[in-house]
Amino acid sequence: MVSQFISPDKVNKLGDLNFDFPEGTHAIGRLDNNSEGLLLLTTNKRVTALLFQSKIPHKRTYLVQVEKVITEERLNMLRSGISIRVKGGGYYTTAACQVELVDKPINLPRRGHEFRDDLPQSWLLITLTEGKFHQIRKMVSSVYHHCKRLIRISIEDLQLGDLQPGCVKELDEEDFFRLLKIQNWKVDVHEV
Repeated sequence: MVSQFISPDKVNKLGDLNFDFPEGTHAIGRLDNNSEGLLLLTTNKRVTALLFQSKIPHKRTYLVQVEKVITEERLNMLRSGISIRVKGGGYYTTAACQVELVDKPINLPRRGHEFRDDLPQSWLLITLTEGKFHQIRKMVSSVYHHCKRLIRISIEDLQLGDLQPGCVKELDEEDFFRLLKIQNWKVDVHEV
């Protein structure tokens, strides 16, 4: 589904979920149509500015499946920052990030189209503090690996955990801000 409630296209939307969202609910950040995982929804308009426009970067962690076995050399290229193509045809060098090679997770929700287990592949855990358009897909492509699956598993200490696709979990506002490590969340957004 797309990370929005309204779309002119014939796609699955957040409003199609079996949940009574309060008026004014909107997504913070996005997941593209081919990605999955943790998506934050709120009615608090200050959250986007507090989370993504503050001077303090916030960590976002993704579980990434790529084609072929990735080498230590290419892992280090990803870790140290890599040049990716951005909107307008220019290039951007990504900030240093955390990248670990991990075992294939055993309890992932199944999808309609799975990448065959008998084909060479690698699973990565990538933690970023920035989020350019399709950044992770472009990063792994820059080191000659095609992204087959991308799952956002956390934003700071707010974890996807065992929440299943299409499910919604409500949090109280104080826990929400504490887990996201947003300080002074009660101040007006213009003071941030």
